[in-house]
Amino acid sequence: MEIWKVGFAAMVVGLTMVVECGVVAADMLYSSKLVHRFSDEVRKLGVSRNGEVWPQHRSLEYYGRLMSSDLQRQKMKLGPQFQLLFPSEGSKTMPLGNDFGWLHYMYIDIGTPSVSFLIALDAGSDLLWVPCECVQCAPLSASYYSSLDKDLNEYNPSGSSTNDTSTSGVLVEDILHLASGSRMAANSSARAPVIFGCGSKQTGGYLNGVAPDGLLGLGPGEISVPSRLAKAGLVQNSFSLCFKEDDSGRIFFGDQGPASQQKTSFLPSDGQFVTYVVGVESCCVGSSCIEQTNFKAIVDSGTSFTFLPDQIYDRVVKEFDREVNASKASFEGYPWQYCYKSSSEGLPKIPSFTLKFMTNSTFIVQDPVFVIYGSQGAVGFCLAVEPSGIDIGTIGQNFMTGYRMVFDRENLKLGWSLSDCQDLTDSNRLPMTPANGSSPNSLPTDQQNSPNSSGVAPAVAGRTPSKSAAPTNRRISFKLCLTKLLFPLLLVSSNFRQSMYTLTL
Repeated sequence: MEIWKVGFAAMVVGLTMVVECGVVAADMLYSSKLVHRFSDEVRKLGVSRNGEVWPQHRSLEYYGRLMSSDLQRQKMKLGPQFQLLFPSEGSKTMPLGNDFGWLHYMYIDIGTPSVSFLIALDAGSDLLWVPCECVQCAPLSASYYSSLDKDLNEYNPSGSSTNDTSTSGVLVEDILHLASGSRMAANSSARAPVIFGCGSKQTGGYLNGVAPDGLLGLGPGEISVPSRLAKAGLVQNSFSLCFKEDDSGRIFFGDQGPASQQKTSFLPSDGQFVTYVVGVESCCVGSSCIEQTNFKAIVDSGTSFTFLPDQIYDRVVKEFDREVNASKASFEGYPWQYCYKSSSEGLPKIPSFTLKFMTNSTFIVQDPVFVIYGSQGAVGFCLAVEPSGIDIGTIGQNFMTGYRMVFDRENLKLGWSLSDCQDLTDSNRLPMTPANGSSPNSLPTDQQNSPNSSGVAPAVAGRTPSKSAAPTNRRISFKLCLTKLLFPLLLVSSNFRQSMYTLTL
């Protein structure tokens, strides 16, 4: 089976996970704060090992690095009642810059005794993998990376009492350590059996520091950590990602979203749900919805920007250009084709950008443009959308900003609601005002729902198991064949079955 991976944005999370426990085990939530690769929080961690200073916020280099990552990935692809879980080492995420390929990361603890791993987040793949009895791996010493204050680890199967597998280069089942806590109860520990790749050989970008300590796939496959947590009865089979305008955010395992959220269905690819695909019925710009702009799109939090199929892109940008009250401009080095000058009075009113789904639900992009700054302040702005070059689009992280995006795998739904990313309860969530000042419920006048329409307006937004409970022996040999940044994984044999899978992440 092939899993498409489109672009990446960088976030760092940490996961031994902390949980807020409830009476029902399934109603638990795992969470971790997300921080953007270029955020001020991460900037304080320092510069890359090559002495290269991080790009200035919203500078040419800033956008260039994000877009470069997205283009590489494009080429590689064909509610409130829940309890909370977040990393026991802290819920804060850490983007680690150029040393780590501008990905987002989180800490997880695996095995008994537990070993900590700094892993990259990847919503477009399924497998969790960590370095194991390395034959050829990226450096794990903190001295090699300017942004680390402690060494990275490698997994030793024979050193964990909760694992029965001791051979390197295999799929291993072992314990993922979680910490649980509740407002009404003291903290307690929780453990979940997970399957992960024990990789002994790395090539390509991994040897240069891209995810040197492992990668966490959040895809819909049965082997993914969200799937395993749900099967263990720890959480609902769902998770959410929330992105703030300051590039920070959170991740919640088990979150199925508030009742007020809007939803649309995930679509299968060749009869299977191998990644998160939705059907866009039309694109709306400003006062009208454009005809013949329906397409399928991968919802990929790992993509910094948004990509549209070429014909859709042409229609959308022309309508945007027609409605924006600004003079076109060219800013050397920036990746976007539709850019405009700002006036002495600042930015003009930006035409709204709305995606309308087949369920008659609407997704209003909070800020579809990126402002370009010079020495004297804002000098212009660009519509941060690019042609995909294929017949499927990608809804990237820039379109998700300001939203709590729910990947409800149990009901095969994508949900969204405006959020401040601080609290999951409806009462504590602060409404956000769209960047262009328009009402968050507004639709183009020619596409507003009739009184009898079924459409919905956009929302304003444990214990340590005994030895006998240890995972059963599972050994599936595999070889890691790394691509430029992410790897295809070949599973060549199994004690239970003979099969072969190729994962293009």
